Amino acid sequence: MSGISNAATDRIRIDKWLWFARFFKTRGLAAHEVSAGHVRVNGDRVTKPAQLVRPGDTLTFAQARQIRVVRIVALGERRGPAPEAQMLYDDLSPAPAAQDIVPPAPGYDGKGRPSAKDRRNALLSRRDPLE
Repeated sequence: MSGISNAATDRIRIDKWLWFARFFKTRGLAAHEVSAGHVRVNGDRVTKPAQLVRPGDTLTFAQARQIRVVRIVALGERRGPAPEAQMLYDDLSPAPAAQDIVPPAPGYDGKGRPSAKDRRNALLSRRDPLE
């Protein structure tokens, strides 16, 4: 028999899981968000990055102006590529409202930014205030 119990292998630190699932770029950022009290596990506020989570737990946290609600499906063993990370959770977040969607930046006659030639022509076409 090994010295590792089954109960120890079916849980993981919350900061480590958030990093594995690619919600935060570094584990330090994930730990900071948890210790600041910005993460909830099953509706309860968590302030310790060492809090253990397991599959079936529901996490609620803010990420880039959006409230994320995810259910843990798997724990993961490493910080892998994005498709692998997306298999660690089910996203339960509500769809963003229509007013929350940012419209694209206005274009310049459908062509994007004005070129240097367009700016020169605009300056030359202006009338001098002394004329």
